[in-house]
Amino acid sequence: MSQKGLRVIFAGTPDFAAQHLQALLDSPHQVVGVYSQPDRPSGRGRKLTASPVKALALEHGIEVQQPLSLKGTEAQLLLAAYKADIMVVVAYGLLLPQTVLNTPSLGCINVHGSLLPRWRGAAPIQRSILAGDALSGITVMQMEAGLDTGAMLLKATTPINETDTSASLYDTLAVLGCRSLIAALAGLQNGSLAPQIQDDAKANYASKLTKTEGAIDWHQSAQQISLQVRGLNPWPVAYSDWKEQRLRIWMAHPIEASSSQPAGTLVAMDKTGIEVACGSGHLKITQLQWPGGKALSQSELMNLKQKMTLGDRFTDLAVEK
Repeated sequence: MSQKGLRVIFAGTPDFAAQHLQALLDSPHQVVGVYSQPDRPSGRGRKLTASPVKALALEHGIEVQQPLSLKGTEAQLLLAAYKADIMVVVAYGLLLPQTVLNTPSLGCINVHGSLLPRWRGAAPIQRSILAGDALSGITVMQMEAGLDTGAMLLKATTPINETDTSASLYDTLAVLGCRSLIAALAGLQNGSLAPQIQDDAKANYASKLTKTEGAIDWHQSAQQISLQVRGLNPWPVAYSDWKEQRLRIWMAHPIEASSSQPAGTLVAMDKTGIEVACGSGHLKITQLQWPGGKALSQSELMNLKQKMTLGDRFTDLAVEK
């Protein structure tokens, strides 16, 4: 096998995956085919829109396949016809049957947005923040039939900062993932990687996010609510009702404070944000969105004095469910 580069099939769908495809296109490896999810309705007109991966592939003249499934013989024969050395999968969204996993000579590898086996599943980036993890990272693993259970080939770690949201961590991991993918391919070529079996006892399932997870329970600690705010930014975004108007809370941090005020009470408002009593501590909200408006910055929150009165309370939506 030539050290000049591998013949690669790439499978992915969102922007996170497209960044990894670009890294491959900038490398000595040859992307011989691309797989992505079928075009989906998008925008106000619900027009069918290509995924970021498909758009990038077509821009570079690479053939794109968009099967609904890879279980059929015809789809599997088409994939085999690419005669790829390896298949790279990044946030593809389609299960690969064992026949497909066995087709490339080096098998199929996946770039996963967490330090396995900590978070397996669809939303590892968000779940790591929601859980208050101190570290995140990238795992490049050899794929097998189980969900994110394959042997780990390479891991790269990054701290989760106190101001990180899912959006900012996503960006960090995209850069880290691209570097890790190219390093893993080099290691597979020269035989320097030592696969490490995962410890299933340490695994957690990172389920898909739901909109209802955004409802704030003000009886929780300020620390826990701040993790909720950061972990659900940019989707679905934490929220609470203020006098029957749903407010979206984009950024907040906890403050050590004690208060005799009921949880959810607005206790302070100044140029640094608005402060709300919680089950323990206070939550300082620094970015808030009123219905139909833009997300207000920290300094702009002072303009809410005509709408918000100290001593009034947010509705505890999580308790009311």
